[in-house]
Amino acid sequence: MTERAPEAAPPGIEEIRRAAGALAGLLPLPTPLVYSPALSERLEAHVSLKLEFANPIGAFKLRGGVFLAGELADELRSTGLVTASTGNHGQSIAYAAGLHGLRAAVFVPEGANPDKVASMRRLGAEVREQGARFDDANAAALEFAAERGMRYVAVDEPLLLPGVATAALEVLDPHAGQQPDTELVIVPLGAGSGACGWILTREGLGAACEVWAVQSAQAPAGHDSWREGRIVQRPDATIAEGVATGTGFEVTQAVLRDRLDDFLLVEDEAIAAAVVELLEHAHLLVELAGAAPLAAANQARERLRGRRVVLVLSGANITLAQLRTFLATD
Repeated sequence: MTERAPEAAPPGIEEIRRAAGALAGLLPLPTPLVYSPALSERLEAHVSLKLEFANPIGAFKLRGGVFLAGELADELRSTGLVTASTGNHGQSIAYAAGLHGLRAAVFVPEGANPDKVASMRRLGAEVREQGARFDDANAAALEFAAERGMRYVAVDEPLLLPGVATAALEVLDPHAGQQPDTELVIVPLGAGSGACGWILTREGLGAACEVWAVQSAQAPAGHDSWREGRIVQRPDATIAEGVATGTGFEVTQAVLRDRLDDFLLVEDEAIAAAVVELLEHAHLLVELAGAAPLAAANQARERLRGRRVVLVLSGANITLAQLRTFLATD
């Protein structure tokens, strides 16, 4: 058993369509695409929200985990899956492992989102806290996988991409998509699988929409890796755990490098304000990473004017303590 999957070519549109078929019946898909009159008025654009939290774990990553576990289930019956996560990726692997009858171990940083940790345990995963940041937990997960002969699942695992990309297929498919004439999609970026999924689907379909990524200015490793054309490490001090990484990731950066149309950095304060704005004007409660696309749209509103825009709300796993803090400071 290898510690990590071998490198593979990014999935094409036929593989993405196959993933959509594999997920049908296992997950409540498609997730809704909802037009927001209030945000459209505020941004002077046609703004729709892709509700990628509308699933059993409240996060887009579930698509990738369920597809991966289904592909590997037979060979992993006696071993299982190991990963590291700040929360949503770990929930995805925990849920997917349970769905396919596999063991799962998830390493998280100390002080990780308690609601996400509780969810992983509720879903049957063995959860281990290790280190102060994601990178510490990830190193421990790699070591554990090697010692136990289990399948390590990186956050930029290539086999996650076909499943994750099915969200973009639901929107952009020219025959059955929710909004095939979308001109711009804004996606939050941690490791980068979500943005890659939109890019690969756009290319496979020949769609004309731009894809922008957004990350916290307090954890800019993905952004800086893309700008510099090489993997770099940066301080990770963001409160938005869904986009909290201290390094770029080679698999996803290879897709993003020449294909991503733009990459924005927004302050944590602006992301927290966007959480409140979505609650007030769209009546949707999302986590910090899920609100980052709106923070980016607010920052770049001049470039959005008059365009058909999709904001990908990637997750809804906000804690009550976080929400109280954001409402108090709004």
